[in-house]
Amino acid sequence: MLIQFLTAAGVLAVLTMVPEPDMAVVTKRAVASGWQDGLRTAGGITLGLMIWGLLTVVGLAAVLAASATGYTVIKLAGAAYLVFLGVQALLTSRRARVQVTGTLPGAPAGNPWRTGLVTNVFNPKIAVFYTGLLPTLAPTGLSPHTGMAMLVLVHAALTAGWLGGYVMLLARARVVLQKPPVRRAMDRVTGVVLIGFGLKVATTHP
Repeated sequence: MLIQFLTAAGVLAVLTMVPEPDMAVVTKRAVASGWQDGLRTAGGITLGLMIWGLLTVVGLAAVLAASATGYTVIKLAGAAYLVFLGVQALLTSRRARVQVTGTLPGAPAGNPWRTGLVTNVFNPKIAVFYTGLLPTLAPTGLSPHTGMAMLVLVHAALTAGWLGGYVMLLARARVVLQKPPVRRAMDRVTGVVLIGFGLKVATTHP
Protein backbone atom coordinates (compact mmCIF):
# COMPACT_ATOMS: atom_id res chain seq x y z
CA MET A 1 0.00 0.00 0.00
CA LEU A 2 2.87 2.39 0.77
CA ILE A 3 4.34 1.90 -2.69
CA GLN A 4 0.93 2.55 -4.26
CA PHE A 5 0.55 5.71 -2.19
CA LEU A 6 4.03 7.00 -3.12
CA THR A 7 3.38 6.25 -6.78
CA ALA A 8 0.09 8.13 -6.65
CA ALA A 9 1.78 11.07 -4.92
CA GLY A 10 4.45 11.14 -7.65
CA VAL A 11 1.81 11.21 -10.39
CA LEU A 12 -0.07 13.99 -8.61
CA ALA A 13 3.15 15.97 -8.15
CA VAL A 14 3.89 15.84 -11.89
CA LEU A 15 0.32 16.85 -12.77
CA THR A 16 0.44 19.69 -10.23
CA MET A 17 3.42 21.26 -12.01
CA VAL A 18 1.72 21.26 -15.43
CA PRO A 19 0.91 24.91 -16.32
CA GLU A 20 -2.81 25.64 -15.84
CA PRO A 21 -4.93 28.79 -15.40
CA ASP A 22 -4.09 28.68 -11.68
CA MET A 23 -0.49 29.72 -12.33
CA ALA A 24 -1.49 32.61 -14.58
CA VAL A 25 -3.95 33.90 -11.97
CA VAL A 26 -1.37 33.58 -9.19
CA THR A 27 1.27 35.31 -11.33
CA LYS A 28 -1.04 38.26 -11.99
CA ARG A 29 -1.86 38.69 -8.30
CA ALA A 30 1.65 38.18 -6.96
CA VAL A 31 3.27 40.61 -9.39
CA ALA A 32 0.59 43.29 -9.06
CA SER A 33 -0.16 43.07 -5.34
CA GLY A 34 2.74 41.30 -3.66
CA TRP A 35 3.40 37.89 -2.18
CA GLN A 36 0.65 38.16 0.45
CA ASP A 37 -2.08 38.42 -2.19
CA GLY A 38 -0.31 35.76 -4.22
CA LEU A 39 -0.47 33.36 -1.29
CA ARG A 40 -4.11 34.24 -0.64
CA THR A 41 -4.92 33.46 -4.27
CA ALA A 42 -3.07 30.14 -3.95
CA GLY A 43 -5.10 29.50 -0.78
CA GLY A 44 -8.33 30.08 -2.68
CA ILE A 45 -7.21 27.67 -5.38
CA THR A 46 -6.38 25.04 -2.77
CA LEU A 47 -9.77 25.54 -1.14
CA GLY A 48 -11.36 24.99 -4.55
CA LEU A 49 -9.56 21.65 -4.81
CA MET A 50 -10.85 20.68 -1.38
CA ILE A 51 -14.40 21.49 -2.47
CA TRP A 52 -14.03 19.38 -5.61
CA GLY A 53 -12.49 16.64 -3.47
CA LEU A 54 -15.45 16.68 -1.10
CA LEU A 55 -17.87 16.50 -4.02
CA THR A 56 -15.87 13.62 -5.45
CA VAL A 57 -15.89 11.63 -2.22
CA VAL A 58 -19.67 11.97 -1.88
CA GLY A 59 -20.18 11.16 -5.56
CA LEU A 60 -21.54 14.48 -6.83
CA ALA A 61 -18.53 15.21 -9.04
CA ALA A 62 -19.10 11.93 -10.88
CA VAL A 63 -22.69 12.97 -11.56
CA LEU A 64 -21.50 16.33 -12.89
CA ALA A 65 -18.81 14.74 -15.04
CA ALA A 66 -21.43 12.41 -16.54
CA SER A 67 -24.01 15.17 -17.10
CA ALA A 68 -23.56 16.95 -20.41
CA THR A 69 -25.70 19.90 -19.29
CA GLY A 70 -24.02 20.30 -15.91
CA TYR A 71 -20.56 19.98 -17.44
CA THR A 72 -21.39 22.58 -20.11
CA VAL A 73 -22.74 25.09 -17.58
CA ILE A 74 -19.65 24.83 -15.35
CA LYS A 75 -17.37 24.84 -18.38
CA LEU A 76 -18.83 28.00 -19.92
CA ALA A 77 -18.95 29.80 -16.57
CA GLY A 78 -15.30 28.97 -15.93
CA ALA A 79 -14.29 29.95 -19.47
CA ALA A 80 -16.12 33.28 -19.18
CA TYR A 81 -14.40 34.03 -15.87
CA LEU A 82 -10.94 33.28 -17.28
CA VAL A 83 -11.62 35.47 -20.32
CA PHE A 84 -12.83 38.23 -17.98
CA LEU A 85 -9.60 38.03 -15.98
CA GLY A 86 -7.58 38.05 -19.21
CA VAL A 87 -9.35 41.11 -20.57
CA GLN A 88 -8.90 42.81 -17.19
CA ALA A 89 -5.15 42.16 -17.38
CA LEU A 90 -4.95 43.54 -20.93
CA LEU A 91 -6.85 46.69 -19.89
CA THR A 92 -4.51 47.08 -16.92
CA SER A 93 -1.51 46.93 -19.25
CA ARG A 94 -2.96 49.82 -21.28
CA ARG A 95 -3.36 51.94 -18.14
CA ALA A 96 0.02 50.99 -16.67
CA ARG A 97 1.80 54.31 -17.10
CA VAL A 98 4.15 55.80 -14.55
CA GLN A 99 2.46 58.57 -12.61
CA VAL A 100 4.11 61.74 -11.37
CA THR A 101 5.00 60.06 -8.10
CA GLY A 102 6.50 57.10 -9.94
CA THR A 103 3.88 54.69 -8.68
CA LEU A 104 2.00 52.09 -10.68
CA PRO A 105 -1.71 51.25 -10.74
CA GLY A 106 -2.93 49.56 -7.58
CA ALA A 107 -3.83 45.96 -6.93
CA PRO A 108 -6.37 44.20 -9.17
CA ALA A 109 -9.97 44.49 -8.06
CA GLY A 110 -11.56 41.63 -6.17
CA ASN A 111 -10.66 39.51 -3.19
CA PRO A 112 -7.65 37.26 -3.97
CA TRP A 113 -9.16 34.35 -2.03
CA ARG A 114 -12.33 34.60 -4.10
CA THR A 115 -10.38 34.93 -7.34
CA GLY A 116 -8.46 31.72 -6.67
CA LEU A 117 -11.54 29.88 -5.44
CA VAL A 118 -13.76 30.82 -8.38
CA THR A 119 -11.00 29.98 -10.86
CA ASN A 120 -10.84 26.43 -9.51
CA VAL A 121 -14.48 25.79 -8.65
CA PHE A 122 -15.49 26.62 -12.23
CA ASN A 123 -12.86 24.34 -13.73
CA PRO A 124 -14.76 21.19 -14.85
CA LYS A 125 -11.49 19.48 -15.68
CA ILE A 126 -10.96 18.98 -11.95
CA ALA A 127 -14.21 17.00 -11.73
CA VAL A 128 -13.16 14.80 -14.64
CA PHE A 129 -9.65 14.44 -13.22
CA TYR A 130 -10.87 13.48 -9.75
CA THR A 131 -13.55 11.06 -10.92
CA GLY A 132 -11.51 9.57 -13.76
CA LEU A 133 -7.93 9.36 -12.50
CA LEU A 134 -7.97 9.40 -8.70
CA PRO A 135 -9.91 6.11 -8.34
CA THR A 136 -7.19 4.35 -10.35
CA LEU A 137 -4.50 5.76 -8.03
CA ALA A 138 -6.22 5.09 -4.68
CA PRO A 139 -4.38 2.49 -2.54
CA THR A 140 -6.18 -0.85 -2.59
CA GLY A 141 -5.69 -1.47 1.13
CA LEU A 142 -8.11 1.29 2.10
CA SER A 143 -11.82 1.86 1.56
CA PRO A 144 -12.55 3.78 -1.67
CA HIS A 145 -13.71 6.88 0.21
CA THR A 146 -10.69 6.90 2.52
CA GLY A 147 -8.24 6.37 -0.32
CA MET A 148 -9.80 9.12 -2.41
CA ALA A 149 -9.89 11.52 0.53
CA MET A 150 -6.20 10.91 1.22
CA LEU A 151 -5.26 11.59 -2.40
CA VAL A 152 -7.34 14.78 -2.47
CA LEU A 153 -5.50 16.01 0.63
CA VAL A 154 -2.16 15.11 -0.96
CA HIS A 155 -3.08 16.93 -4.16
CA ALA A 156 -4.21 20.01 -2.21
CA ALA A 157 -0.99 20.01 -0.17
CA LEU A 158 1.16 19.64 -3.30
CA THR A 159 -0.73 22.45 -5.00
CA ALA A 160 -0.39 24.75 -2.00
CA GLY A 161 3.33 24.00 -1.74
CA TRP A 162 4.00 24.39 -5.46
CA LEU A 163 2.07 27.63 -5.88
CA GLY A 164 3.36 28.98 -2.56
CA GLY A 165 6.96 28.38 -3.64
CA TYR A 166 6.24 29.94 -7.02
CA VAL A 167 4.79 33.03 -5.32
CA MET A 168 7.90 33.44 -3.18
CA LEU A 169 10.12 33.21 -6.28
CA LEU A 170 8.03 35.92 -7.90
CA ALA A 171 8.37 38.01 -4.74
CA ARG A 172 12.16 37.90 -5.00
CA ALA A 173 11.97 39.14 -8.57
CA ARG A 174 9.18 41.67 -7.95
CA VAL A 175 11.52 44.67 -8.01
CA VAL A 176 12.32 43.84 -11.62
CA LEU A 177 8.81 42.69 -12.50
CA GLN A 178 7.31 45.95 -11.18
CA LYS A 179 9.28 48.11 -13.60
CA PRO A 180 6.70 49.75 -15.90
CA PRO A 181 7.82 48.15 -19.21
CA VAL A 182 8.14 44.72 -17.59
CA ARG A 183 4.83 45.11 -15.75
CA ARG A 184 3.02 46.03 -18.97
CA ALA A 185 4.57 43.08 -20.78
CA MET A 186 3.65 40.71 -17.93
CA ASP A 187 0.06 41.96 -17.91
CA ARG A 188 -0.21 41.49 -21.66
CA VAL A 189 1.26 38.00 -21.59
CA THR A 190 -0.89 37.01 -18.62
CA GLY A 191 -3.99 38.43 -20.29
CA VAL A 192 -3.38 36.51 -23.50
CA VAL A 193 -2.63 33.31 -21.57
CA LEU A 194 -5.81 33.61 -19.48
CA ILE A 195 -7.94 34.28 -22.55
CA GLY A 196 -6.29 31.32 -24.27
CA PHE A 197 -7.04 29.07 -21.28
CA GLY A 198 -10.61 30.37 -21.27
CA LEU A 199 -11.10 29.47 -24.93
CA LYS A 200 -9.49 26.10 -24.32
CA VAL A 201 -11.81 25.37 -21.42
CA ALA A 202 -14.82 26.46 -23.49
CA THR A 203 -13.96 23.95 -26.22
CA THR A 204 -12.99 21.09 -23.90
CA HIS A 205 -15.09 17.94 -23.86
CA PRO A 206 -15.32 15.56 -20.86
